[in-house]
Amino acid sequence: MITVLRLGHRKKRDARLSTHCGLAARALGADTIVFSGEKDQQLLDSIKKVSKNWGGRFKASYEKDWRKAIKNFRGTKVHLTMYGLPIQDQMRKIGGKRDVLVIIGGEKVPGEVYRAVDYNLAVTNQPHSEVAALAIFLHEYFAGRELRKRFDGRLKIVPQEFGKKISI
Repeated sequence: MITVLRLGHRKKRDARLSTHCGLAARALGADTIVFSGEKDQQLLDSIKKVSKNWGGRFKASYEKDWRKAIKNFRGTKVHLTMYGLPIQDQMRKIGGKRDVLVIIGGEKVPGEVYRAVDYNLAVTNQPHSEVAALAIFLHEYFAGRELRKRFDGRLKIVPQEFGKKISI
């Protein structure tokens, strides 16, 4: 089970980015995303609606206390940061672990997070978005198998070279 913890969500500033974190997590194989920071029911409802329409068993929830979420998680805890060790050198240690908590930041991540995890992983040591880091982590974790994942939703994209087609 892959759980994503999105730290420090701010309704006005992060609505779009946090939504994209949830969408990427769902599409690329995570099982759930937990948001901390400001509670945003509209964000949760939006992600739940995508799961309902497009399929999958993905869950989105809110936890006021991110410390509690990290402390209570039983499994491997991974923090994605540009300050960590290179992801390409560390993934062999993490791949295959059953329960993984992937922590992605928002506003400035407290030093406490760095000490509370098993791994601090860097997707490059350059500034980048948490969506990009999450996508690369999930791609590496699943070794590309997530790209073939099938969803059982009411809506489905019909792949084609040109144009957009959705079957209902």
